[in-house]
Amino acid sequence: MDKKRLRKHIKAQVAMLTPEQRELEASNVFKHIEKSDIFKHSSNIMFFSSLPDEIPTHHFIERWAKTKNVYLPRVNGDDIELIKFQPGTLRKGSFNILEPTGDDIVDPHILDLIIVPGVAFDRQGNRCGRGKGFYDRFLSLASAPTIAVCFDCQLVDSLPVEPHDIPAQYIVTNTFKTL
Repeated sequence: MDKKRLRKHIKAQVAMLTPEQRELEASNVFKHIEKSDIFKHSSNIMFFSSLPDEIPTHHFIERWAKTKNVYLPRVNGDDIELIKFQPGTLRKGSFNILEPTGDDIVDPHILDLIIVPGVAFDRQGNRCGRGKGFYDRFLSLASAPTIAVCFDCQLVDSLPVEPHDIPAQYIVTNTFKTL
């Protein structure tokens, strides 16, 4: 299946999840992550501000920002800038994604861990994003380990992969994890 048809298929699967299923799966995903050594030893974590068809992250960003340095992406042209999260400062930005409003752009090399979104993933860590390449470009500059988070229905056996695609090192869903 090509990426365009795969995105449409996965989005339809996600749309069938109830709000309760979404919250339960998100809770289980982040419990798995919180128990991992990689998370426990990370101080500087990049997260993403979830869209309605992604695993919900806002509650966990708020919670973890109390004990960790949490950073969020902000789109600038064709690239992602990294900004430290400050509660109450998110505003709708590019693509209607809540983005940080701070002015201090942070070097991605300070990150200890990157939590990665996507439309679909396979068990080898390959990801299919929304098709604009923002995360692939950003991940090519960063050196921190990456954990892809998603609903169970977003995990497929294999994905079409292109040379510029950057896989995640770990995958965590409600029922599957490589941590």
